[in-house]
Amino acid sequence: MDEIYIGSKNPAKITAVQSVFTRAKVISEEVPTSVSPQPLSDEETKQGAVNRAVYLITNNKNISLGIGLEGGVIDSEEGMFLCNWGALAVKGGGVYTAGGARIPLPEDIAAKIRAGNELGDVIDQWAEKTDVRKKEGTIGILTAGEITRELMFEHIVRLLYGQWKFSRLRSEK
Repeated sequence: MDEIYIGSKNPAKITAVQSVFTRAKVISEEVPTSVSPQPLSDEETKQGAVNRAVYLITNNKNISLGIGLEGGVIDSEEGMFLCNWGALAVKGGGVYTAGGARIPLPEDIAAKIRAGNELGDVIDQWAEKTDVRKKEGTIGILTAGEITRELMFEHIVRLLYGQWKFSRLRSEK
């Protein structure tokens, strides 16, 4: 595998893919998610990841493997939680998906998201930082740096890669 494509220009997502596919050239391309800028459910967040991955392999004949990563939130009776999903699409070989960590958001952040704001903008203001979504992410802020956005997405990419490898090994039997 010489090249891996990721459907994002976000540095945290790109680094997550590079951490898993160390021998491949990782190429990033901004692609549409076809979901809202702030996904508000597991389903919408997962769909955004799938749409990114599928777009890559559908719209470029030279791409055989594409990865989409998407962050979102879930509002539940227990409060609002971060959610994150990934998808790995293989030309002619299907789509693998995986979800990641969940962590509750402070209520004052959740209220602003419920009012129609994007988490990336809210966390920048709340943490008094700039471009948190491209750096440690909300998860990095809320875990005091123990888990960063890059690590969170790396875990998902490993889950995707593992599923794909398992599928290939199984088909060789």
